Amino acid sequence: MQVTRTAIADVLILEPKVFGDERGFFFESFNERVFREATGVTLPFVQDNHSKSGYAVLRGLHYQVQQPQGKLVRVASGEVFDVAVDIRPESPTYGKWVGEILSATNKRQLWVPPGLAHGFVVLTETAEFLYKTTDYYAPEHERCIAWNDRTLAIAWPELTIAPKLSAKDATGAAFPDALKKP
Repeated sequence: MQVTRTAIADVLILEPKVFGDERGFFFESFNERVFREATGVTLPFVQDNHSKSGYAVLRGLHYQVQQPQGKLVRVASGEVFDVAVDIRPESPTYGKWVGEILSATNKRQLWVPPGLAHGFVVLTETAEFLYKTTDYYAPEHERCIAWNDRTLAIAWPELTIAPKLSAKDATGAAFPDALKKP
């Protein structure tokens, strides 16, 4: 596995060794020992999630104010632009974001550590998105930052239609207000 650090040092791009021939391919999508040795991350994964979304569906930017989740994310079919935003006030990269194309073709994974907000937009007709989390989903602690927050100025890819948002995501908080007590 090849590991590449991003502009937010704790956010990592992981590229597995893929073995393929005319019959197809094989790769190990997760091996706890290899992951730990390659990344230094020792947090346990407690939940696996799988979502399917259509073109221009934008999910996020989500985070939990308690029980923050680290996420190891990848795409099983299709392609997404995946974003992590550093919302840790003590971090030197507080308020910065990184984005990466994840696809079934490139087989990249992104490690998003606890304490970051996360979101993605689907760039193909559909995409199946898989992620492992280091803590359980806690809806009472979940919050959302507006995907188009001007302070963050995330350079989302151009779409042919407006992003499709859930009601929750359409009412995301402005970044400067996101971490204030409700």
